[in-house]
Amino acid sequence: MLVFDIRSVEAKAVHVDAELAPDDPVWQEGDPVPSNAIRVTGRLSSAGAGRFYWHGRLDGDASMPCRRCLNDAQAHVSDESHVIFAEEGSEEAEDPDVYVLDERAHQIDLRPVIREQWLLNVPSYVVCREDCKGICPTCGKDLNEGPCDCPAARDARWDALRKVELKD
Repeated sequence: MLVFDIRSVEAKAVHVDAELAPDDPVWQEGDPVPSNAIRVTGRLSSAGAGRFYWHGRLDGDASMPCRRCLNDAQAHVSDESHVIFAEEGSEEAEDPDVYVLDERAHQIDLRPVIREQWLLNVPSYVVCREDCKGICPTCGKDLNEGPCDCPAARDARWDALRKVELKD
């Protein structure tokens, strides 16, 4: 469970041990969605009147295309987060790093926080393996499967230098 009643959190800190599924409605179009559920652990506690503090950890895997060959590649995402929630209108609510709670809210939903932390920590690019050779820019063959039959690429900008003879 990643949604908590504010009154219960005010009375006693809550230990978080849950998962955020890849098909949860918190994910938006274009998000790098996790390949399996994200494991979320931590502690949500009161930090004074109208303020709450979450210290937690998220772990999950993202399946993304390899930046060299476009085959599937896996990236492990792990992050330790420290988040402050404050009621709307409070002094802390002006800080862009603070999550604002509606003063009429009865619940704290950690899912948007986890989504944001996930997006900040998922790598922009991954490779399927360090020695990935990529694809041929001419024919598109996966060079990890072997060389292609394309002629060697030649850059015409260097032709003038190729004509110069080296003199001893």
